[in-house]
Amino acid sequence: MSSNMNPYLNFRDNAAEAMSFYQEVFGGTLESSTFAEMNMSDDPSEANKIMHSTLTTDSGFVLMASDTPNAMAGPESVAPDSSNGYAIALSGDNSDELRGYWDKLLDGGQMTLPLEKAPWGDVFGMVTDRFGTSWMISIETEDS
Repeated sequence: MSSNMNPYLNFRDNAAEAMSFYQEVFGGTLESSTFAEMNMSDDPSEANKIMHSTLTTDSGFVLMASDTPNAMAGPESVAPDSSNGYAIALSGDNSDELRGYWDKLLDGGQMTLPLEKAPWGDVFGMVTDRFGTSWMISIETEDS
């Protein structure tokens, strides 16, 4: 069996909303379990929070996420200034597909760097989506 590396995002109370958004962006199958469904919390306020969620896309992407339990420090304590220290990179030569992801991620988000020709030849841009996740899009070009 081969090994995999998949992004795993942590949210404070809005993992379900974020993962539904990512399903709209990337398509695919979304599976989620709440803390109540998994009997993982005695705190009634956590019942409907997402304990684990996986989005598997037709392109082969796998994105996972969960809500942080109330008793744990959340993602906001790691990066209160929203400089989260990571970005998810999407790259390839399918310009239409990657530009489509860019447009959808930008909806409600903030462009960090415009999607344009970079010095190394690719078309490259950076966006932070409405949930604070940073994305880098790199589209290979014939002359890169």
